[in-house]
Amino acid sequence: MSDVITNFYLHQLPEAELNNNILQAPCPFCMGKKGEKQGRMVVFLNQESFFHGYFRCLNRCVAGGFPLHFARMRGISLAETPGYDPDRDYFGREIDYPVKNLNNELLSFTDKLTTELHQSFQTGGVTPEVLAELQIGYNGRYLVYPYVQADGNCYAARCVHPERAEDFFWYGDERFFTEKFRLFNTQEMEHCENGTLFLVEGEQNLLPLKQLGLPGIAVPTAADLEHLEPLRLAWIQTIFLWVNHNAESEAMAKAFATRVGYKVRIIRWPEDAPRNTSLFQLATETKALLQKTVFAMIREAHAFSPFPSPAGEYHTFNERLRQESDDTYTNLTSGFAKLDRALGGIHGINIVGGTPKAGKSAFFIQIASAMALRKLPVLYYDFENGRQKIYARTLCRLSRLSLEQIKGGTLSAEERGRLQQAQQTLQHCLRWLRVVNDRKLTPETMRRHIDFLRHETRSDYTVVVIDSLHKLPFKDISQQRSGIDGWLRQLEAIRDELAVSFLVISELERAADGQFDRQPHLGSFKGSGDIGYSADNAMVLLPNWDPFDNSPPENRINDLWLVASRERSPGKVGSYLLDFPYWGFTEV
Repeated sequence: MSDVITNFYLHQLPEAELNNNILQAPCPFCMGKKGEKQGRMVVFLNQESFFHGYFRCLNRCVAGGFPLHFARMRGISLAETPGYDPDRDYFGREIDYPVKNLNNELLSFTDKLTTELHQSFQTGGVTPEVLAELQIGYNGRYLVYPYVQADGNCYAARCVHPERAEDFFWYGDERFFTEKFRLFNTQEMEHCENGTLFLVEGEQNLLPLKQLGLPGIAVPTAADLEHLEPLRLAWIQTIFLWVNHNAESEAMAKAFATRVGYKVRIIRWPEDAPRNTSLFQLATETKALLQKTVFAMIREAHAFSPFPSPAGEYHTFNERLRQESDDTYTNLTSGFAKLDRALGGIHGINIVGGTPKAGKSAFFIQIASAMALRKLPVLYYDFENGRQKIYARTLCRLSRLSLEQIKGGTLSAEERGRLQQAQQTLQHCLRWLRVVNDRKLTPETMRRHIDFLRHETRSDYTVVVIDSLHKLPFKDISQQRSGIDGWLRQLEAIRDELAVSFLVISELERAADGQFDRQPHLGSFKGSGDIGYSADNAMVLLPNWDPFDNSPPENRINDLWLVASRERSPGKVGSYLLDFPYWGFTEV
């Protein structure tokens, strides 16, 4: 089915022949030009191509372009041309240009191009016709690149040494030396309205593209991209950005693409391309293969998209799926059989609330150290107990000795052996368990900690323990709720970006009588309405013993309840007997 652009050209070129999405016809602009033979015009009409609607004369009698440029040159009503917008404003129309210009001087400069200079351009396949089209000349020492403005006149030119590109100066009206006018072949932007345009670094690098019949403009250096106003390119649908193959130019290209957005497609150099390669050098090296090479690189160029590429997205999904099938992922468990069965392992954001002195910290320290002993990297952000207490309680549990026994020093030979073994185990564990007491913690710092520990332990996964959510740093204590919710958003992002599992301690809300609910539910959590939205699993640890009962501590049992889960059924997880005095729990 023909589209409006194809119909437009078929109507305007009645003698045209359409074959394989290419329209050919006698060029309507060649007639009457110095008695030269009329050339052929080609129009590219593949609707899936970025150059759909682009026309050019094979004789180069006029500059090529898209339908609106064709209509202006033919004197056709723009209102009858596809893509016309009467409300568009074009850069340069509002400028009062001076009377004096360099047009006549350009003619004398073009006449001074020497045979040697023509031969140097020929090494890149650039013919005299292209040099004449862009009015490139020579002043006896420097190549002259004219910067023609929107009114068709030249008021300034950049003069560049033929052998040393860093040796240059501006010539002409200094008002047109400024950054906003540093755009070579600027009139091509209007020719390519609603279409595609190349933007390259360096005037010389534009020449091979023009030789291939492609439309383009150039900035003197990649640094000038910073001053190119995106509004000047508002009516261009697609921009192929091609800079030299070096880190500085590529960084400038990415910054420009970030400002302009989706329409920019950065041409990427092959991995084996030498550093500092330019487009003109590529033309010199590939010669007859340039057209094939250029179009292959065009096909590989990707839009500067806010989304990952489909291929990259699928690769990430497949890689994550593979990781979740390996032993490391399935090994992300707490060590408590009922808890692991209820949750399917420690994955995602797991928030546990509990009453004061219910043993939340001891419960998490036990899980964290058990995972670290299985060589799973664990970051323990502690704002409650202090690093010394965490290590001491872990040593008690590993040695089956009370803290008083360890400090007292009156141990039997068998107890000293257990303590020595536990000390060695703890020392080994600390390679995988890192305790952080930084009360100025930020999400960015947390990301750096995670990256470091993953690199240090050569692990794809990290477990992060936070004790507790309500003591995470935020700016103003009066904004605690919004601060907690902000942290929860950050934890979600870190979970998704870095494959991190979280164990987070939360406080519970007291009822009006100052007591805690005996029946756990999602509303039990203190200070945040977002826990129910952020947590993959929300749990409550409640003592199943009377705090005023004088029964021995070793008889105390806590019940753990799953009150909300994205994938699991809520209910009682299990009961946990206090392992007194060793700062741990045993699953009943």
